[in-house]
Amino acid sequence: MGTQKIHSRVFSFEFYPPKTEAGREKLRVTWQRLATLKPRFFSVTFGAGGSTRDRTLETVLEIQTESDIEAAPHISCIDSTRSNIREMLQAYRAAQIRHLVALRGDVPSGTVEVGEFHYASELVAFIRQETGRYFHIEVAAYPEFHPQSQNAGADLRNFKRKVEAGADSAITQYFYNLDAYLRFVDSCEKLGIELPIVPGIMPITNYVQLARFSATCGAEIPRWLAKRLEEFRDDLASLRAFGIDVVTALCARLLEMGAPGLHFYTLNKAEATLAIWANLGLHQGQEDTP
Repeated sequence: MGTQKIHSRVFSFEFYPPKTEAGREKLRVTWQRLATLKPRFFSVTFGAGGSTRDRTLETVLEIQTESDIEAAPHISCIDSTRSNIREMLQAYRAAQIRHLVALRGDVPSGTVEVGEFHYASELVAFIRQETGRYFHIEVAAYPEFHPQSQNAGADLRNFKRKVEAGADSAITQYFYNLDAYLRFVDSCEKLGIELPIVPGIMPITNYVQLARFSATCGAEIPRWLAKRLEEFRDDLASLRAFGIDVVTALCARLLEMGAPGLHFYTLNKAEATLAIWANLGLHQGQEDTP
């Protein structure tokens, strides 16, 4: 890794919009606990086909107004029009939100038309056209390649188009294969892509759930790891302890190799992320230099 070492380390945590009042209260406790670590930002996901659009806005506004942590809503291409994206951008600007995560998004089952935007690069270009440099725009990266990509070369070219459209930084899909991330970053550098590519981190607390997520998004669970996780069966405490050790080691190695931070997929839970953070001995603060 070369250019990634010049970027300051940025740490962030991701949530999904809760559906119920109990879920909202649970998330409130979670983000308040994680806010003590002073991350650079919290991101909030956007459901397939915009199914959580209003809840995303509500969650982002709560975080933005009740904490000193920047909130970054996800915006998806799927089932979106220029008109409703423009309205969202205006609402976020009115709330003084300056950070976005622009994604293609998952196509809901049975959907034929995806909307006016077919690719995240088109969405990024539209945001820049509408708002100039007002927003810091994150995009997605896939070290193990997007499950719908034709091949590795096409996937890299798609990523480069998002960068050229105006992305500021990228967050990867989660992975457990360090070499996949390192090789992806090296390939990007050879194409002249110099923006920070922050690794996405998924704590391991539930193997069945993790296997389901991974099958959908194309993230590989290495055979050795899958076999060890299968051994624990219903011993969730041991699985969690083992998962924290594995992910801590991965994070430590990533930071040692120059990764420009970590982005934790929290699943609206704080415990595993807090344990990994403590194991890494990270300092509180929005940015940590290598």
